[in-house]
Amino acid sequence: MAFSGLGLHLGNLSRLSNAQTRSISPENFSGEKGKGGMSVDGPAARQARDLGQGWKVSPYVIIEPGATFTLAEIQGQGAIQQIWMTLARGRLRHSILRIYWDDQEQPSVECPAGDFFACGWEEFAQVSSLAVCVNPGRAFNCYWEMPFRKRARFTLENRSEEQLTVYYQINYTLTDVPEDCAYFHAQFRRTNPLPYKEVYTILDGVKGAGQYVGTYMAWGVNNNGWWGEGEIKFFIDGDGAFPTICGTGTEDYFCGAYNFDPHVAHGGQGQSRYLEFTTPYAGLPQVIRPDGVYKSQQRFGLYRWHIPDPVRFQSDLRVTIQALGWLPGARDGKYLPLKDDIASVAFWYQTLPTAPFPELPGPDYLEIA
Repeated sequence: MAFSGLGLHLGNLSRLSNAQTRSISPENFSGEKGKGGMSVDGPAARQARDLGQGWKVSPYVIIEPGATFTLAEIQGQGAIQQIWMTLARGRLRHSILRIYWDDQEQPSVECPAGDFFACGWEEFAQVSSLAVCVNPGRAFNCYWEMPFRKRARFTLENRSEEQLTVYYQINYTLTDVPEDCAYFHAQFRRTNPLPYKEVYTILDGVKGAGQYVGTYMAWGVNNNGWWGEGEIKFFIDGDGAFPTICGTGTEDYFCGAYNFDPHVAHGGQGQSRYLEFTTPYAGLPQVIRPDGVYKSQQRFGLYRWHIPDPVRFQSDLRVTIQALGWLPGARDGKYLPLKDDIASVAFWYQTLPTAPFPELPGPDYLEIA
């Protein structure tokens, strides 16, 4: 197979390719060659009034309350390689990103912008990973490769009651896409509170062949005590009551251990606290502490990217996780099913068509209170 220009890394950056590099931003909405920086009437025209055309006349867009703006519409065959975005003003949970591939009317990505970029509590948290970086201040970067064969369309809906100011750049390549490349998907869900003894569903209803590549979770704890005993489960290709993959605990799945707490791991030495971390494949980049280490109303942001270990499926996939803590004071310990505020984003690649997603809840349900 001829080298297409997809999937560049340090090992093949020197390889020549016929791929064409393009970029869409408010300074070049079409991404056309030689058409960047031509605006004369953009939102910063007043600031550039003494400089004229070519001097940062259109660096951002403003999306009115209730409106949906088309960030990009690309014709042809190629792949999205990087997205940079900052929402200078606006609500992260109420800014809904959607991505459509080829001729589909159903989006393959539907997700609040903050959660998509692993920052789900409408508060800044620095993230350093291979797939997503969140940098000071409030700069969101995505490096998931997203191939398409006919067209790609990106929209952003403003569900808040205030204007949304958006700076963004979508970098992509126009090139041949190999036959075995699948399409990128991301789906948001939230349950608040999770009913007692119910498991939380991260993903369900997937039909087709593909691979699961990542999970982000914004987990709000409504009980005192440790909350992460629950197991994640992957039901693959017709699994019934029992899954093919079953984890051993929530912090284990997110590549931590012993409550993310060095005090617990080292036999009571040192101060007890959740310790944030951010690595290429997994992290706990955000801990919101209102009133102590193991008191209620703690909030956590966690990610796990299955980049070296994708979960492959041929026909269907379902992913769940338990909300399980400890019953305080129980002799010899006892698990306690929790009724927490849990939101998640599932990331995967699959063949088209995309099955319809569950209806995204309204703004009041999505509200972070």
